[in-house]
Amino acid sequence: MGDAPRPVTVAARPAPEADRPSWAPSGRLLARAAALTAALTAVGALLGLVRDQLLAHTFGAGTGTDAFLVAWTVPEFAATLLIEDGMALVLVPAFAAALTRRATAPPAGPDPVRALVGATLPKAALGAGVAAGLLVLTAPLVVPLLAPGLPERQLAVDCTRLTATCLLSFALAGYCSAALRAHGRYLAPAAIYVAYNTGIITAVALLDPGVWGVRAAAAGVAAGGVLMVLIQAPVLWRRLRAPADRRRGGSGDRRPGAPGDPGGLADPGGPGDLGGPAEKRPGGLADPGGLADPGGPGDPSEPADRRPGRPGDRGGPGEPAVRAVLTVLAPVIVFAVSRQSQVLVERFLAAPLPAGAISHLNYAQKVAQLPMVLSLMLCTVSFPVVARALAAGDTETARRRAERDLLLAGVIVLVGAATVVAAAPQIVGLLFQRGAFDGADTAATAGVMRVYALGLLGQTLVGALVRCYFSASRPLWYPAAAMLGGIALTAAAGSAWAGPWGARGIAAANALGITLTAALLLLGLRRQSVPLDARRLATGLARLTAAAAVATAAGRWCAAGPPPLAVPLAFAAVTVAFTATACALRAPVVPDLIRSAHPFRRLAKARS
Repeated sequence: MGDAPRPVTVAARPAPEADRPSWAPSGRLLARAAALTAALTAVGALLGLVRDQLLAHTFGAGTGTDAFLVAWTVPEFAATLLIEDGMALVLVPAFAAALTRRATAPPAGPDPVRALVGATLPKAALGAGVAAGLLVLTAPLVVPLLAPGLPERQLAVDCTRLTATCLLSFALAGYCSAALRAHGRYLAPAAIYVAYNTGIITAVALLDPGVWGVRAAAAGVAAGGVLMVLIQAPVLWRRLRAPADRRRGGSGDRRPGAPGDPGGLADPGGPGDLGGPAEKRPGGLADPGGLADPGGPGDPSEPADRRPGRPGDRGGPGEPAVRAVLTVLAPVIVFAVSRQSQVLVERFLAAPLPAGAISHLNYAQKVAQLPMVLSLMLCTVSFPVVARALAAGDTETARRRAERDLLLAGVIVLVGAATVVAAAPQIVGLLFQRGAFDGADTAATAGVMRVYALGLLGQTLVGALVRCYFSASRPLWYPAAAMLGGIALTAAAGSAWAGPWGARGIAAANALGITLTAALLLLGLRRQSVPLDARRLATGLARLTAAAAVATAAGRWCAAGPPPLAVPLAFAAVTVAFTATACALRAPVVPDLIRSAHPFRRLAKARS
C-alpha cells in the first residue's frame, strides 16, 4: 500500500490576542465583518437572481435582451474597474498608509486621510464624469465595436446611453467603498449591490414594458448606480468629520472589542476602524511607492502646501502626489480592464451566433459565478488588514492572513462549482424556466453553465492573489501581464471553438484563459510583498480540487427528482462527499472548519 498523503501545513497559529499589534483588528471583528459582508452579499446575490428572473420572464432570451446585455457591458466593466478591482486595489493601500501616518502625526497638524480625499476624490469624479459624457455621445460608434453582428443596434445604443451614467456613479461608489473598508466600515460597502439590484427590479416592475421595452432595465441600472452612492456617502462623510480624538483612535475603552462597541461595525463614526492607535513604523517593507512616507514627495495624503517639491516639478507642489498615484494606478487599470475584457471577448464572439447566445452566456455566467463572489468576500474583508500590515512592516501577519484566506476561498468556490456541475439543468430550471424563458433556453444555459464552472477556481485565485500583489501601494506590472496572457488565450481559443461548439466553446475558452492567468500569478508569488509559499498553496489546492471532483460525481448521482428537491439534495451530497474526501486526502483548512463548527466545541469555547 502507498503512503498516506502528507498533511499540508498552512501557517503557524496566530499570535495570542494580547500580542496582537495595536492597529490589527481582532479575530472576532474580522469574523463579524466577514459574516456581515457575506450575509449582505448573499442578499444582493439573491436580489440579482430575482432581477435575472424578472428579466427572463419579461423579455425572454432574444434579440431585445441581447441588445440590453451589450449595453450592460458598461456597468459590468465599470464595476470591475471602479468597485471590485481597480479603485479598491489602489485606494485601500493608500488609505491604509494615510491611517498609519495619522497615528503618528501631531494632534494639531492636518489630517492625512482628509488630505488624501482632497487630493484624489475631485479628480476621480471629474474624470469619471467626462468619460460618462463621452460614452453618451459616442454610443452609436461604440455598440458596433462591442457587437458587430447585433440585430437591434439602435436599441442597444439607447440602453448604452442610459447605462453610461454608471461610469460616474460607480466611480463614486467604489471610492466610498475603498475608503470605508480601510477604516473598518463594512456595512455600507457590503450593501451596495442590494441597492443596485433594488433599483433595477423597481424600474422593470414600474416602467411599462410595452412603452419602455428593455430600456426599463437600462434605466434601472442607472438608478441602481445612484443608490449605491447614496447609501455610502453619508457614512463616509460622518467618518471624515469625526472629532480629532476619535479620528486618532479614541480612548482605549472604545476600541474594537470593547464592551461599548464590540467590533465597531455598527457605529459609522466610531473607533472600530483599522486606523486606530497604530505601529510606530509608518513606512516599512510595504512602502516602496512613497505613498506612506511621512513628508515624502510622493505622498498623496500630505497637504499640498507642506509637500516638498522636486527638481523639475513645474506643476506645483501637488503634482508629485498626482504622479505617484497615477504610477500606482496604471498597472491596476490595465489589469482590471484586461480582466473585464473577458466579457467583451465573449459578447464579440457570440454576436454572430444564433439569437439568444449572448443571453445564454449571461444567465449561465451570473449563476455560475455566485460561488466565486461568496468566496471572495473573505479576501475583500481581509484586504485592508493585509494592506495595513504591510504598511506597518508586519509581513508575517500579512502572510498568515493571505494564505488562510486563499485556501478558505478555494474550499467555498470548489463546493459551489461541484454543485453547479452536478445540478446545472435543475438550477437553471428552478431559477429561470417560466414566461418567455422556455425549456430550450434552460438546456442551452445549463450546458454553458457547466463549462463556466470549470474556471471558477481560476477566477477565485485571480481575484484573491491580485490583492496580495497590489496590497503594498507600489506599481507591479506582472499581474497585468498575466491577465493579458490569459485574455489572449481566451480570444484565440474562443475564435477557434465558437464555430463548432457555439456558446459552450466560448465558455470553455473563458475557463482556459482565466486558469492560465491564475497559474501565472501562483508562479509569480515570489515577486510580491506578501511572502506566500506557492508550492504549499498549490499542493493544498490540488487536494481540494480532487475532493471536489469526487463530490461532483456524488452530487450528480443525487440530483434526481423535481428541481426544488434535486438542487438541495445535490448540494448536500456534494458537501458531505467533499468534506469526507478532503479529510481523507489531508487537505488543508477543512479539518479546522469541522472542528470550529462542532457545536460542543463552540459551547465550551463560549463558556471559557
